[in-house]
Amino acid sequence: MLLVFFMIIFWLFRAIVAVCAQYSVDIIGIIPYNLTLEIIISFLVIVCIVLVAKKKTIGALAYLLIYGIYFGNHLFSGLINIFQGGTLTMDMSVNLICDFCAILLAIFCLFDNLLSKSKKSDTKHRNTDWYFNNEEYDKKIDNDNRDDKNQYKFY
Repeated sequence: MLLVFFMIIFWLFRAIVAVCAQYSVDIIGIIPYNLTLEIIISFLVIVCIVLVAKKKTIGALAYLLIYGIYFGNHLFSGLINIFQGGTLTMDMSVNLICDFCAILLAIFCLFDNLLSKSKKSDTKHRNTDWYFNNEEYDKKIDNDNRDDKNQYKFY
């Protein structure tokens, strides 16, 4: 559920970036790469968040695919530009960090979903099953006909 919370926070952050870009407000140099595509992705991500919250693998795969295509392309081109000797500006570095966080969040989301699918739900609880699932103990309690002979006085 923590990853779903981070997904919602990142979605809100990207929605704020898109709205601020629409009104030409600068947020530390973070810009949407394609405003129309960013709005479409925002609506698709809402569906992915619901599917991930329900532990559906298709939601995590779609989330990774959407963010991998949108943010991965810009992250890859930005890193190639840096390694080829291009200049790294403040705006570019902030956008690269944002891209990296988006890709990392999508990868963690997929791994968490796959790992939680592989776990079996263990319905046995060793600490309490001896009491609740013990028929002999239940029979002993039903056959107990001792009366309470103590005299309780309330003053």
